[in-house]
Amino acid sequence: MRRILYFAILFFVTLTFVNCAKRGNPSGGLKDSIPPIIVKYNPENYSINFTDDEIKIYFDEYIKLTEINKELIISPPLKYQPEITPLSTGKFIKIKIKDTLKENTTYSFNFGKSIVDNTEENAFKYFKYIFSTGSFIDSLKLKGTVKDALLLNPEGATTVMLYEVNKSFNDSIIYSEKPTYITTTKEESQEFELTNLKEGTYLLVALKDKTNDYIFQPQYDKIGFLEELITIPSDSTFTINIFKETEDYTIGKPKHEGKNHIIFGYNGDAEDLKVDLKSIVPKDFEYTTYKDPKSDTLHYWFKPFVENDSLVFTATNKTYLDTLVTRMRDLHADTLVIKPINAGVLTPMDTLKFTSTTPLTLFDSEKVTVINQDSVAVPFKGRIDNGFNTAVLNFDIKVTESYVIQLLPGAFTDFFEQTNDTINVRVRTKENSDYGSLSLILKEPKIVPVIVQLVNTKFKVIQERYFTEKELILFEYINPGEYYIRIIYDENKNKLWDTGNYLKKIQPETVIYYPEKMEIRPNWSLVETFNLE
Repeated sequence: MRRILYFAILFFVTLTFVNCAKRGNPSGGLKDSIPPIIVKYNPENYSINFTDDEIKIYFDEYIKLTEINKELIISPPLKYQPEITPLSTGKFIKIKIKDTLKENTTYSFNFGKSIVDNTEENAFKYFKYIFSTGSFIDSLKLKGTVKDALLLNPEGATTVMLYEVNKSFNDSIIYSEKPTYITTTKEESQEFELTNLKEGTYLLVALKDKTNDYIFQPQYDKIGFLEELITIPSDSTFTINIFKETEDYTIGKPKHEGKNHIIFGYNGDAEDLKVDLKSIVPKDFEYTTYKDPKSDTLHYWFKPFVENDSLVFTATNKTYLDTLVTRMRDLHADTLVIKPINAGVLTPMDTLKFTSTTPLTLFDSEKVTVINQDSVAVPFKGRIDNGFNTAVLNFDIKVTESYVIQLLPGAFTDFFEQTNDTINVRVRTKENSDYGSLSLILKEPKIVPVIVQLVNTKFKVIQERYFTEKELILFEYINPGEYYIRIIYDENKNKLWDTGNYLKKIQPETVIYYPEKMEIRPNWSLVETFNLE
């Protein structure tokens, strides 16, 4: 018994020793969640009569700067960006000023979210270093919110700017000069605050500044503005709607794209654009044109081929007249290729569409058949849209059905007398229960007509209705998912949303979103009332 007891005790002691000797990871303390703390400035923050060209800001721990070129906002803007270190990590930030500072001016360096600690990257958000080259710090403020005129919310931060109205001020200043004061919105709220301002009269502008140069470039940037100048100090809170202007009309140099094909790229409103060939050509010369449905391009097709080194055109669009020259190249002729645009799953509201590589001229319905799943021929109508060089096939599309569409050679003939090869297309429809529907009642619109749009979460228009009087608006055959309802006050009754224009002081047409996101479920009919008061 003693021997058994001895071995039991020995085993227990050994087991305890092994467990004590096991390796393990230390549990450690709580995760660091405290941002860096400033312990010293040189010169002091909020200094007056500032004459230094170097600033140092010391922290209680190692920090690093993230996206400093994007996050740092200096107001008023400097002509030359300062040199800021460290590029990696350190316990201080050094700002080397390379610009000549203005007299009696308060400067603000807003670091945004760029300052983080080196270990956990806890951000020291929206820290400002402020100084004045004069005898006092300007302390006036201006607050507001930026909204997108068409979208539910602006995408990312927006630059907000003030231009002082003085002897050199004019409306065109935003195209050539940096503003007097500048800030950015907070992405989470789109609110802005301009600080350390001096008394005066100003132009308030918001800019979705793609190039980050604080200069308005209409081809890239969205803009928003207040029509009236503002006076500071002001207790008002301002709302600015940003929008993308329609670019001024311009037309580029034409390009010889294929043997009998020339393209004209343009910007802006080209609704009345026409091109005429001025070079000498054979008597049997013919041409046709159409606009590209996806890009700002006019396609010019001609026959027969012209043995010229170059061709001269005039392009007219309303009051614009341009003379354009294109050099001819040794290129292959284009062949006719026709493809369906939206084959696959259709709804009863759809039409089957085709696109072509060359201009279509004739459609022969005798060489087209549409057969349903019961092998029964379905009546149809076909037509060519010469404006965009597409073809449309209309037939009665029913739910829970499939169709085979066959286009025999000669169904389509193009500008060069080419005909299509045999084309077989299969389409089908889903059951009614796979879709949802939405009935919308509009109450008290300020004006009529209004455009009512069902848009997805990427703000692509899925369906659209034009509302002119008290009536129920019905959206059918909606794929399950999340959607928004967008209301556009069509003030000029052109059935389009019209954007604004800065120089003409025109604001975009008013857009209102239903306050809640719509969830469309399969086999579900949703009824909503939208009070527009």
